[in-house]
Amino acid sequence: MHKLKEILFKAAFESGKILKSYFEKEFEIESKDIISNLVTEVDKKSESKIIEIIKSEFPEHSILSEEIGALNSGDNAKWIIDPIDGTINYAHSIPLCCVSIGVEINRIIELGLVYNPLSGEKFFAEKNKGSFLNDKPIKVSKENNLHKSLLVTGFPYDTSGNPNKPVEVFAKFVNQDIPIRRLGSAALDLCWTACGRFDGFWEYNLNPWDTAAGYLILKEAGGKITNFQGNEYSVYEKEILGTNGLIHNDMLKVISDVRDEIPY
Repeated sequence: MHKLKEILFKAAFESGKILKSYFEKEFEIESKDIISNLVTEVDKKSESKIIEIIKSEFPEHSILSEEIGALNSGDNAKWIIDPIDGTINYAHSIPLCCVSIGVEINRIIELGLVYNPLSGEKFFAEKNKGSFLNDKPIKVSKENNLHKSLLVTGFPYDTSGNPNKPVEVFAKFVNQDIPIRRLGSAALDLCWTACGRFDGFWEYNLNPWDTAAGYLILKEAGGKITNFQGNEYSVYEKEILGTNGLIHNDMLKVISDVRDEIPY
């Protein structure tokens, strides 16, 4: 595990140097399937550097990364990579973005690292060993009243007709006078919930690279993570609810009630 951690940190920090070197400068930006779903040349350079470092030490390991997709070699170890989580923020010179890398062994996330090189914040977790922000232990908040909580969310690119009713759920929380923020990075949302800045987070249409590292960081910080039915969460699911555990059922009820009240 020591060597895995060493390479994990090296890959994140070398990638972070690339993000810092291009930040607030001109670079190529393209749209993917939807015009608001962006990819930049910095995403690609960051991803290439991460994969190069991993493969130089662990050529037999599998890769699942946002831009290149799956590189499977049949090994039981898989690196799940988002070279820039928060690409839209990055493309607009908003420093709320990060490198996110999770290490899955035998289908269990064992290591997670989320690094924002622009703020210098490094969130890290190892299974059964706790979560850390810049090497200091972190824990979720102790707020048990949903109406006193600070929540964070994100919206899918295709909100219209989405069966999870993201806009309606958002409105339901807002209409109860519950403050909500949107950072534009699911990985940071999970980490900021893990360290108690937020009390709860929910989002739709996510991918493994969005949540693999943050999921472990929140869980190891004492948080609770499920899908919208309240069942155990997998990073291969599209929907996630992550909280301090104390407001989890209340948030689930709001999400469930909206689904029942507003049919499409």
